[in-house]
Amino acid sequence: MIGIRAICSVSLALFISGCGGGGDFSDLQSFMDQERARPKGAIEPLPKFQPYEAFTYSASAMRSPFQPPIKVDLASQKKGSKDIKPDETRVRQFLEGFNIETFEMVGTLANQGAAYALVKGAGGVHRVKVGDYLGRNHGRIVLIDEAKVDVIEIVPDGEGGWLERPRSISLKERS
Repeated sequence: MIGIRAICSVSLALFISGCGGGGDFSDLQSFMDQERARPKGAIEPLPKFQPYEAFTYSASAMRSPFQPPIKVDLASQKKGSKDIKPDETRVRQFLEGFNIETFEMVGTLANQGAAYALVKGAGGVHRVKVGDYLGRNHGRIVLIDEAKVDVIEIVPDGEGGWLERPRSISLKERS
């Protein structure tokens, strides 16, 4: 045990004497003096901060530019009727929250005389029957056959009346 203490104390003394030597730092001192004597560089100022201006898209209620325009013939345009109007008191169905253009028919089902159509859109495939509502314009399904789903939409005519507009969703063929 005494031998280990002696070895540790000798190695500690050698370590301390090696760190405390009076080394010659003249080369380091001359380098630092040269660097301090050099002219100082100029740092460019930071660029001016341009605040972000938020953009508000105001054309969301207009026709999508990616859909073909609807031809409107003012002379043959039907006038709406005050007798036709949507039932505002009924509970709206889930598929009425989406545009009818987003749906495509992918198939049909028949169960004991009841015909169902399978429409794809709104995040999945949905089963609909005659009398269900579809699309944002109060579209009611009136006919389901093997090739298409016929929907009658109730749309405003712009003069306080309402029009019934027939629409069809055709079966999407496999590609």
